[in-house]
Amino acid sequence: MSTTIVEPAADEQPRPRIPAEGHHRDVNGGWLRPAVFGAMDGLVSNFALMTGVVGGNVGNSAVILTGLAGLAAGACSMAAGEYTSVASQRELVEAEIEAERLELNRNPQGELAELAQLYVSRGVEPALAHEVARQLSADPDQTLEIHAREELGIDPHDLPSPLVAASSSFLCFALGALLPLLPYLLGATSLLPALVLSLIGLFLCGAVVARVTARAWWFSGLRQLVLGGAAAGVTYLLGLLIGGHVG
Repeated sequence: MSTTIVEPAADEQPRPRIPAEGHHRDVNGGWLRPAVFGAMDGLVSNFALMTGVVGGNVGNSAVILTGLAGLAAGACSMAAGEYTSVASQRELVEAEIEAERLELNRNPQGELAELAQLYVSRGVEPALAHEVARQLSADPDQTLEIHAREELGIDPHDLPSPLVAASSSFLCFALGALLPLLPYLLGATSLLPALVLSLIGLFLCGAVVARVTARAWWFSGLRQLVLGGAAAGVTYLLGLLIGGHVG
């Protein structure tokens, strides 16, 4: 589909500033990939769950069963939630791209002027900005991609995959949840090996998270260790308090 563009006369005054369209919703909410955070969630939740059961003074078989159930239930829940979240985000993005496509077909001159004004706001001279926008708008597919990038901050060819996100979340959560369970599966008869392994895992997860933040690795590691340890401590105390009154 081709569109005839009328270029401004040489003596035409620069176009007035055109406000950005207000009908788009915010589709660029940041979210971190579940690789590290899924593993951290699995580690903290299953470690705390198993610690609470141990506080209730149950046998090792019950601790193992609880850990396995927590791993399976948590991984499935995380995968389902991640799939729904990413699928909803993708559908929202696709709806906004389609809205932009319709606007380009309905009002190509206005969209051309809007793109030119965007370049003007970035320091390009008005005449040059209009010419750049005109040339970039020659191809409808390229025009849609440029408007999606400039107005929505998204790449139509690089949308997140719900299946990839769900699979990553499932696997990472399961790996994290397996860590406190592993000593019991290998024959441990007390909480101590699981406690040591989990605390080390919490620190390492926090240190890895520091790679995507401005915090020092040791600060992030210690913070996660304290938070995860506190969660386990709370559930252990609850197990001690109510364990003897259940059953």
